[in-house]
Amino acid sequence: MDTQVNQVAVPEKGLRIIVSKARRLLTVYLDGEAIHQYPIGLGFQPRGRKRWEGDGRTPEGRYAVAIKNPHSRYFLSLGLNYPSPGDASQGYKEGRITWAQYQAIKHAFAARTVPPWNTRLGGEIFIHGHGALYDWTRGCIALDDVDMRELYSLVDVGTPVTIVP
Repeated sequence: MDTQVNQVAVPEKGLRIIVSKARRLLTVYLDGEAIHQYPIGLGFQPRGRKRWEGDGRTPEGRYAVAIKNPHSRYFLSLGLNYPSPGDASQGYKEGRITWAQYQAIKHAFAARTVPPWNTRLGGEIFIHGHGALYDWTRGCIALDDVDMRELYSLVDVGTPVTIVP
């Protein structure tokens, strides 16, 4: 049976990350048990779902680690596969992306690869270092460097990441 965290089902098997924007907390679960918690900083406009490039919001939804970057300008970083098909669907309905961009995002998500990051929905959403004291990023999730080092060593590409309000 799954455990409920912030109304998110945490599977009993495998590694999973849950980010609570309201609590400013990233929790790592292994086989349904919380094994690490880290304070976080968010985008400079943290409330609400990310809707477009430059809005300063951190996305909400279900994503996965798409890349690991050991040479990040923000210490270490884990790139998420934002935007998801749900983000793309909403963006297409609002006229922010083209049908071709929507299809490319859906295809990348299904293939578990990095989606197009150059659309009006924004992209390059990372979990990275350089400090969790306040909300300062353009939409990323920031940890203190010592916490980021630990998280980076735990996580593989493909690790599920759920971001809740």
